[in-house]
Amino acid sequence: MTSQIPSQSSFSLQLRDRIEYPEGGVVSKVIHKDDQCDHTLFCLAADTSISEHTSPRNATINVIEGKGLFTLEGKEIQLEPGVFISMEANAPHALKAEQNLAFLLTLWKND
Repeated sequence: MTSQIPSQSSFSLQLRDRIEYPEGGVVSKVIHKDDQCDHTLFCLAADTSISEHTSPRNATINVIEGKGLFTLEGKEIQLEPGVFISMEANAPHALKAEQNLAFLLTLWKND
């Protein structure tokens, strides 16, 4: 399920207020999108996995709540609140939510 918040030039919001866990699977909500950057809130139900894939764009992940395991280029990273991950474009990655897990994914255009 994906939903989008209307894009505005300047705004603020509390990400925790936007967290909504599904009974199973993933909910994604576009928080802000412009010509340069996409910011999307991902909420994964416990025991949900996203298989290995790549993205043609650079990315960061900021974990808001929950626990999980992120695999980046074969290296395992424990996900918990406060963890920040930076990924170069085309880096293979996968994840598994061990508990309900919420994070902000930011993608931006490569130079």
